[in-house]
Amino acid sequence: MLSDLEIAQGAEMLKITEIAKKLGLTLDDLELYGKYKAKINLDVINKHNKNGNVILVTAINPTPAGEGKSTTTIGLADALNKLGYDTMVALREPSFGPVMGVKGGAAGGGYAQVIPMEDINLHFTGDFHAVALANNAIAAVLDNHIYQGNKLGIDPTRVIWHRVVDMNDRALRNIVIGLGGSSNGVPREDHFDIVVASEIMAVLCLSNSLDDFKERVGKIVVAYKYDKTPVTVNDLGIAGAVTLIMKDAIKPNLVQTLEHTPALIHGGPFANIAHGCNSAIATKMATHLADYVVTEAGFGADLGAEKFFDIKCRKAGITPKCVVIVATIRALKMHGGVLKEDLAKENVEALKLGITNLEKHIENVNKFGLRSVVAINKFATDTKAEIDCLIEWANEHNVKISLSEVFAKGSDGGLDLAEKVIEEIKNDEGKFAYLYDENDTIKKKIVKIATEIYGAKDVEFSSLAKTQMAQLKRNGFDKLPICMAKTQYSLSDNPKLLARPEGFTLNVRELKPAIGAGFIVCLTGDILTMPGLPSEPAALKMDVIDGKSVGLF
Repeated sequence: MLSDLEIAQGAEMLKITEIAKKLGLTLDDLELYGKYKAKINLDVINKHNKNGNVILVTAINPTPAGEGKSTTTIGLADALNKLGYDTMVALREPSFGPVMGVKGGAAGGGYAQVIPMEDINLHFTGDFHAVALANNAIAAVLDNHIYQGNKLGIDPTRVIWHRVVDMNDRALRNIVIGLGGSSNGVPREDHFDIVVASEIMAVLCLSNSLDDFKERVGKIVVAYKYDKTPVTVNDLGIAGAVTLIMKDAIKPNLVQTLEHTPALIHGGPFANIAHGCNSAIATKMATHLADYVVTEAGFGADLGAEKFFDIKCRKAGITPKCVVIVATIRALKMHGGVLKEDLAKENVEALKLGITNLEKHIENVNKFGLRSVVAINKFATDTKAEIDCLIEWANEHNVKISLSEVFAKGSDGGLDLAEKVIEEIKNDEGKFAYLYDENDTIKKKIVKIATEIYGAKDVEFSSLAKTQMAQLKRNGFDKLPICMAKTQYSLSDNPKLLARPEGFTLNVRELKPAIGAGFIVCLTGDILTMPGLPSEPAALKMDVIDGKSVGLF
């Protein structure tokens, strides 16, 4: 079979103006980035008034075997369109670090992709560069303020605003700046995060307009004074400058799938260290332009889906109608204890053990009052006995399940999944509800997520986290949703505990205010906000030969 890149390079793309016409958009609604990409002006939301049904695609806890969430999202949207349902897809933009590292991009795969795949996975329309520049402009002005006399009385040891770069670079996690003499600034410890962990990215993805973005940016807490009161971007006087940098990046990007389904790709916070959803503006714009909108949330339902419901839906006024939970027999066998090199061998017993992970994610979706369909992303190595075992389990537990073959067959491989999703939407009883009340205490909200969604027996807070909880309450920041930073590989905070661990204690080590975004970040376990590259990065296989890209998946 051809590689993802070869399939994308061989695709016949429609001009983006033709894709826009399908949505009732005119040239005046677009800002063109060549023939096949465009940004959509924000006032489009006010011109179109459909009320599209939102379908969320999530997954089990990811494994090295792969699950195919983005591929399923795209294939499902194509299948719905083939069945005659007016459908759009709304996705996150890929981060350059994982593209060059090991995780890969976010454009789908096989015959369920968004295109132009190369552009999307590389620089696209420059949104991430704008986020990095906006973030680092705040850092530069902050350090300059301290150097120029520090009228605000900022304590250099209490600066919490980190610089960012869109690359996995562990060497930048902990650094010292301002060295080399008095003319080079005030020496202090500093840190780099990856761009997707920046609060600017979160603000971009949760804002409703440019004015809302500016207001949120101004509230961002960047440091504390010697008297321990917070310092904001408004205090530094640069909310306007940051908004200026982001004035184009805030507009959603329009592209297409291989089957010419319109796709909005905008924003890209990770779900393990941020809230894991594409922009609220893009999702809501899609609901104004189509009857059905298929979107996704990062990693497993314990992370991306929980944050989609409790943060994005809460803040953006979105009510999802159905959830698709993606799994593979390969991944379920890994959760059942099978090594990656042995996945091609039939192992029904391991599959049964791994199904417990899927069961927990189904239960979690039910906690929000939503119906779900399990999409099994089919691999050639799946045996009849394994498939029969999974279907038998689904029938016994009244679980809607569909074998998805969109990777190999495109929309034709997702028709059954699409029909089952439509059936569940028709049966939706309108019982969607959040997991917790945002007015609960910080501790109560964290404990509820840990015990009900992860299955933890207890939660242990470090002395630093306890101090920070008190500080957040003192500053009036405690009545906000919680954004958990946790390993994606396990329901627990230990990546080695697969399947459905029980009796574990979740360790909360630190809390960070993300006041502009409108949530509190809770760091658990050993989660890092700056990933590192593997021993053999994907970048080693990438090249340009005779003007043609090679090695990009």
